[in-house]
Amino acid sequence: MNLTKDFANGGVSFWYRQIGIPERRAALPGSRDYDVAIVGGGYTGLWTAYYLKKEQPDLRIAILEKEFAGFGASGRNGGWLSAEFAGSRERHAKARGRQSMIDLQHAMFASVDEVIRVADAEGIDADIHKGGLIHTATNPAQRRRLHEELDELRAWGYGEQDLRLLERDEREKRLRVAGALDATYSPHCARIQPAKLAVGLAGVVAGLGVDIFEGTTVTQIKPREAITDRGVVRAEYIIRATEGFTAGIEGQRRQWLPMNSSMIVTEPLPADVWKHLGWEGRELLGDEAHAYIYAQRTSDDRIAIGGRGVPYRYGSRTDDRGATQKWTVESLWRMLVKLFPAAADARIQHSWCGVLGVPRDWCSTVHLDHSTGLGWAGGYVGSGVTTTNLAGRTLRDLVLRRDTELTGLPWVGRQVRQWEPEPLRYAGVQLIYTLFRAADRRENDRGTSTSGYARLANLIAGR
Repeated sequence: MNLTKDFANGGVSFWYRQIGIPERRAALPGSRDYDVAIVGGGYTGLWTAYYLKKEQPDLRIAILEKEFAGFGASGRNGGWLSAEFAGSRERHAKARGRQSMIDLQHAMFASVDEVIRVADAEGIDADIHKGGLIHTATNPAQRRRLHEELDELRAWGYGEQDLRLLERDEREKRLRVAGALDATYSPHCARIQPAKLAVGLAGVVAGLGVDIFEGTTVTQIKPREAITDRGVVRAEYIIRATEGFTAGIEGQRRQWLPMNSSMIVTEPLPADVWKHLGWEGRELLGDEAHAYIYAQRTSDDRIAIGGRGVPYRYGSRTDDRGATQKWTVESLWRMLVKLFPAAADARIQHSWCGVLGVPRDWCSTVHLDHSTGLGWAGGYVGSGVTTTNLAGRTLRDLVLRRDTELTGLPWVGRQVRQWEPEPLRYAGVQLIYTLFRAADRRENDRGTSTSGYARLANLIAGR
C-alpha cells in the first residue's frame, strides 16, 4: 500500500488546496431587514439568490454563512454534475402522479445543461467537462442489479439516448476497470471542480448585489426572522439551505441526518498509466456496490475517489474541517487499486471528508410556506450538485408566487417525519452500513443476487 505520511488530511478539501481558501467576506454588522434571507452559503443558497436576483433585481437578498461560501458539501463533493436524483421514484409519484416523477427526471436532465450554460455565461471556470457517467458492475450480483436498474429506469422516462448498456469493446475503450462484468453509460453528467464552481458562483452572486455575510452563525430560524450571533435578520422569506449542517440550528437536530462521505486524490498520474486505463472521455465513474464509490479523472490527471467511510457521528456531530480517519483512507486506497491496478504505484496527496443531508425517507424536498415565510430545500443524499440548481430555480418561482412547471414537480411540498432520537439514530445508521459492507463482502465472494444483508439494511433505513 503506497500510503505516505505526508499527504494532506482535511483542510476542508483538496479542491480548496488547488485554488486556495477564499478570503473571508465581512460578517453581519448588526440587525438588518431584507426581502429574502438565505441561511447557508452553499450551492442551494447561491443558486436561489442568483435566480431571484436575475429575475427581480430590486429584491434585497442576504446570505448568512457560518464559515465561508462553499465551505460544506459544495466545496468537498466528488464533482458529479449528474442527473441522478435522490429517493424513491414510487414515493415521489404518489404525491402527484407517475408522469410528474418522469417530468422531474427530465428536469434533472435539463439542469445539468443549465449549470453548464450559466457557468459559461458568467465566466465561471470550474473545469467542467461533459463526458457522461459510467456505472460498472464487478461481480454477478452487481451485474444483476445493474440490469434491473436499467429496466426500471426505462419505465421512468429514461430512453435509449439517456441510458444504455455498453458493449464490451466500447466499455474497454472508454475506461478499463479491473474485473468489470458490465457497465451502463448516460450522457447526462459532467465533471466539475466543486470549489471552483462554489467560489465562482459566490462571486457572481455578490456582483449582482446580494449581501453575503460570512463568519455569521445562525442559531435559530423563526417565521420571518433568522437569529444570529451578530444580530437578527428580518425578512419576508427565510430560506434554510444548510443541508448536512441543519442539525446545528435550534429545533432541527432530527430533521436531516448529517451523513459523512470521504475522498482521496492521487498525485497526477503519468501518461503510461492513462494509456492503460483509457478514460480519455473523462466520464464520471460509479459502481453497484451497496457501500458504493464515486470517482473522476481530474483536469490535471489525478484520480479522485470517494465513499462513505465513517457514515455518521453520534449526536449529529460534523467533521473537523474535513479531517478523515486513517482506516477510511486505507479502505478507499484498496478500492482504487482494486479497480485500477495500473495506478498502484501512485501516491495519495490529499484526503478529506464532509457531510451531506439525509431525510428520514431518503427523498429530496423543496418547500415554501407563504403564511410563515419559511422555506427550505435539500436532503440531497449525495446527489446535490445538479439538484441544488433545480432547487434554486424552484424556490425562485415559489418566492415570486409563480405557478410553473417547476413548482408542480412532486418533490415540492413533501413533508417528512424526523429521525429517531439518540441512541437509536446512531445505532441504526451503524447497523445499516455494517450490513451493507457485509453484503458487499458476501456478494464479492460468492453471491449471484443481492444479499439478504442488504435487503435488511434497506428495510431498516426505510429507503
